[in-house]
Amino acid sequence: MNSHHTELLPAEFAGDSRVWVYQAHRLFFLSEALQIEKMLEEFVADWKSHGTPVKGYANLFYGQFIVLMADENATGVSGCSTDSSVRLIKAIEQKFQVQLFDRLTLAFQVKGKTQMVPMSQLHYALENGLIGPDTLYFNNTVQTKDELATKWLIPVKDSWLGGRYLKSSAAR
Repeated sequence: MNSHHTELLPAEFAGDSRVWVYQAHRLFFLSEALQIEKMLEEFVADWKSHGTPVKGYANLFYGQFIVLMADENATGVSGCSTDSSVRLIKAIEQKFQVQLFDRLTLAFQVKGKTQMVPMSQLHYALENGLIGPDTLYFNNTVQTKDELATKWLIPVKDSWLGGRYLKSSAAR
């Protein structure tokens, strides 16, 4: 599934560039988004691995998802450089009072808007038609630039949710 986010991905980065996706539990206000973009820009400009600059990229997508990317073909990312990115995300969490490490809330694109659904309410959303097999799901488990481009925003039926939840809700 192709979406406008693919147009923002850096063409000069290798397809196997490493990706981290952090999902906020709410949409950022415009003033927050502008501050976050500045923080991301400053982080990438100074991102290092054992003193060597990391070929990095960071952006805020859909006003709610922070995506970090490192082209490890240029410089490998070490534990310390990964730790520094986590510190950045935690600083954003604290400054803007958002949750960015919550893996129990899923994001879907419904009628052109991002809708958050707690995992505990997924069956209800499926049974009541709020989410269906063709609803677009933000698959934040993507790990590379190529996956971000092709497997991040996909229909529920094509995600890990499809086999696990669509069959169980159809059986009810």
